[in-house]
Amino acid sequence: MELALTTRWNAGRHARGETLVEEILELGFTRLELGYDTRLDLTEGIRAMVARQAVQVDSVHNFCPVPLGVHRAHPEIFTFAAKDAHIRRQAVRYTIESIRFAAAIGARVVVTHCGNIDMPRYSPELMALAEQGQSFSAEYEKCKLKLQVKREKKARKQLGYWRECLDQLLPECEAQHIVLGMENMPTWEAVPTEMELEHVLHQYRSPWFKYWHDMGHGQIRANLGLINVERWLERLTPHLAGMHVHDVRAPAQDHVMPPLGDMDFLRYKSVVNHHTHPLCVVEPTPHTPAAEVRAARIYLEQVWNTPTNSSQEEEFTSE
Repeated sequence: MELALTTRWNAGRHARGETLVEEILELGFTRLELGYDTRLDLTEGIRAMVARQAVQVDSVHNFCPVPLGVHRAHPEIFTFAAKDAHIRRQAVRYTIESIRFAAAIGARVVVTHCGNIDMPRYSPELMALAEQGQSFSAEYEKCKLKLQVKREKKARKQLGYWRECLDQLLPECEAQHIVLGMENMPTWEAVPTEMELEHVLHQYRSPWFKYWHDMGHGQIRANLGLINVERWLERLTPHLAGMHVHDVRAPAQDHVMPPLGDMDFLRYKSVVNHHTHPLCVVEPTPHTPAAEVRAARIYLEQVWNTPTNSSQEEEFTSE
């Protein structure tokens, strides 16, 4: 297992791709995910570092490079589940550009978000109640039920829009030999849920369409009582392309560097070392100190690369 680092951490601080990569190399990483805020002017230097074999790009986070004319980089500037057909067309167009860029730079996966159901946002209210120690109170359960019921009523049409976009994207993925990795989100309004994703994965049965598990997002969904993250990861591991790795301070503060949160990373060891070899990308915020990023790498390498007694390790996966 080798860890990569997302350039989301430092892309905003650099004018040249070479210095961006050099800063990451100094922390002991030799693999990258190019984040959704990777500007076009950085790519020449990154390509040069790849050509020199100083670094390897494993994955690219949609949309990358940042589309020209976009004022603020964001993974959901255009989405596949949007009700607006123009937005969906733009999502497909710029995802195809990301796929082609990923192939040109030697990556294997384009990580993408799908969008949200067009409905009132209740997940922030759940998170606020949880922060106040009101998890699973009567008020909390009422809010959660309202969220689940309203989403169920509205989801079907937008799930259809997502599949229409997949129909256009997967031939390009096959042509470029790039996997499209669908990332899980922390909120219940997001598309798809684990059950929806499993259903669509089975429908397509494509080697170019897989699951991308964000550890922090999954843990937040579990902390909010929305899913059993252990069981869903067990079910989806055969479809797993990779993972974003970060810690969570319960209930919902993510992008904390391990081991400064509450997650037990030993329990992910069987997934990390699964025979499908998922990519593992450490994902700090741009404000995370370099010392914490370096310490996270060292900690995770010790936890996941050191042999353990089977009685110490609770596995997510069943072989």
